[in-house]
Formats: sequence, structure tokens, C-alpha cells
Amino acid sequence: MRIETATPAEASLIADAILAAIGPELTDNLAGEHHTAQDVHDLFMRLAARDDTQYSYLNSRIARDDEGNAAGVCISYDGAKLKELRRPFFDEANRNLGWDMTPAEVEELPGETEPDEFYLDTLMTLPQYRRRGVGRALIEDAAKKAARTGKPLGLLCEPDNMRARRLYDSVGFKKVGSRPFAGHLMDHLQIIQ
Repeated sequence: MRIETATPAEASLIADAILAAIGPELTDNLAGEHHTAQDVHDLFMRLAARDDTQYSYLNSRIARDDEGNAAGVCISYDGAKLKELRRPFFDEANRNLGWDMTPAEVEELPGETEPDEFYLDTLMTLPQYRRRGVGRALIEDAAKKAARTGKPLGLLCEPDNMRARRLYDSVGFKKVGSRPFAGHLMDHLQIIQ
């Protein structure tokens, strides 16, 4: 297995990973009454193809099997850049999902990460590659990126997601607190290097 930075051509795979990570309930909430899950997927696909968003291919790493097939996706970035990186999301949501958020409202929103943290935003292993160490390898890759910045690697996890929590605990994440995200209180985990 090898891990490499994604390309713009993999924007659809990155969008698939984001929707898998946020789940159908949040996807439906993002879509609202007048849009579909496909509209939300298309929004994330456009964001993944850009170089200036938190979901950019530049922030996305792809695990590949020996034949070069994608086995998993990890999106991570420096938390100090969150505010600038998430502006395109809100611009796209306003334009394509009928949202109406002003720049001032976006600026006031709490972030899922802090400037002193390197944030693991999205992690997905494709079903046929589960239980083969893909998720662990992607986390370790993100931890190396975090170490180069001198910041801990952090993420949010739903308190009742025990399968994910077992993986996170096994690679060294520790709970450092709780943070609200999308109307839910999440466990805030970090690997302190």
C-alpha cells in the first residue's frame, strides 16, 4: 500500500468520503428542502477539485493498493487555516444550496478545530479494504504531517461511535475535551507528539 496526495480527478472520491463521514442525516440537513444528497455531493466535489478549500485535493491523501486502486481517503489540514479554507464552502452553499449566510455570520461560526491543532477532518476506508490497516496507515500519515507543523493531530468523534473510537484509541488518540459540531457534542481527541 502507498499513500499519496490526491489529484483533482479524484474529486468525486473525496466527496464520497466526506458524505460517508458526515452521514445521511447531516447530508440531508445540508441539502435542505429544495436540494438532494446528489447536490451536496456535487458541492463537495467542486470544493475538492479546488486548491483553496479545506476539502481540496491538496489536503486529501489517498491510500492505494498494489495495483494503484484507491483504498481509502484522509483529509487533514492546519487548523490555523480553517477560517480561510472554509469560506469557499459557505460561498458554494449559498450559491448552490440556497443558503443565505453573510461573511460576518460565517466568521462568527465556531470551528471544529483550533489554530494550535492539525485537524483530521475526514477518514474513509472503502468497504472492500476494511480491516486491512488502511485507516491506521492514513492516520499515521496525517500524524506525520501534523508533526512537521509541530502541532498535535486532532479530530472529532461522536461519543457513541465505538468502532471508530477503537481505531483512534489504538493509534494513540486521547480525549482532550468536547466540542460542538453540527448541533452535536463530539469527543475532541488528539495525538500529542
